[in-house]
Amino acid sequence: MDVLDSPIVQRALIGVLITGLIAPSLGIYLVQRRMSLIGDGIGHIALTGVGLGLLTGNQPVFTAVIVAIIGSIAVELVRSRGRTSGDQALAILFYGGISGGVFLVGLAPNKTNASLMTYLFGSPLTTTWDDLVVMAVLGAVVLAVTLGLRPWLFAICQDEEYAKVAGLPVRFLNLLLAVMAAVTVTVAMRAVGLLLVSALMVVPVAMAQQLARGFSSTMAISMLGGLIAGLIGSDMSIRLDTGTGATVVLSAIALFVVVALVSPLLRRGRQRGGPAGGDSAPEWVVDQ
Repeated sequence: MDVLDSPIVQRALIGVLITGLIAPSLGIYLVQRRMSLIGDGIGHIALTGVGLGLLTGNQPVFTAVIVAIIGSIAVELVRSRGRTSGDQALAILFYGGISGGVFLVGLAPNKTNASLMTYLFGSPLTTTWDDLVVMAVLGAVVLAVTLGLRPWLFAICQDEEYAKVAGLPVRFLNLLLAVMAAVTVTVAMRAVGLLLVSALMVVPVAMAQQLARGFSSTMAISMLGGLIAGLIGSDMSIRLDTGTGATVVLSAIALFVVVALVSPLLRRGRQRGGPAGGDSAPEWVVDQ
C-alpha cells in the first residue's frame, strides 16, 4: 500500500490503465480486418517522430503524433491499392521508420541509449502529470471514435463493398481508423513502449473472442482484459523490479492462456445446460 501512495507510481498506473483501456477498443477493428500487426508498424514509424523531437528540442510526444499520423495515412493508402507490391512498400516504410528514429536520436545533442529504450519499451515511472493530461485527452478521442462510430467501423471491417453500397464514407472511415491507430500508439509510448503496444491491441481481443459471441460483448471484455492486464502487470513490475511494458504484455498473454484453457469447459457447460439451438449464433454477430 505504501508503494501505491507514491505519486510516481500513481501516475504510472493511470498511464498504463489508459493504454490498457483504449488499445483493445481499437485493436478489435484491426483484428477484424486481419491487420493485427499494423500497430507494431506504426510504432516503428512513430520512433522517427521521437527522434525528430529529441533532435529539435521539441516535445517527442507531439512530434511522434504528427509523424505517426502521416505514416498511418500512408499505410492506409498503400493498403487500399491492394497490389502485390504493397507488402514491400509497407516493409520499407516500417523499417525506414525505426531506422530513421535511431539515426535521429543519434544526432540529438543529449543522445543516450536510455532515451531510446524509454520510448521503445516504455517507462511509465517517468510519466508526469502533463503527460497524463495529454494521454487522457488523446485516449478520450480514441474512445469517442471507437465506441461512438462502432456500427460504421464494424461495417467497413466486415464488408467494405457492402458499406459503400449502403452509403457509408468508407475512405474517410478507413483513414480515421488509421489515424486512431497512430494516436493509440503515441498514447501508449510512455506506458508500454512503441514496440509492445501492438500486443495490447491484439492479445486482449484474442482473449475476449474465446468468451464472447457478439461484437459489442467482445469489445467490452477485451477492454476489461486490457485493464486487468494493466493492473496485474504494473503491480508485478513494481514488486519484481521488471520492465512495466513487458510485464503488462506477459500478463495479457497469461490471461489469454488461462481463458483459452477454461473456455472449452464453459462452452460444454452452455451446450449441456442451454436449450437446443439456443447458442448457435456466430461469434461476430453485431449485438448493438
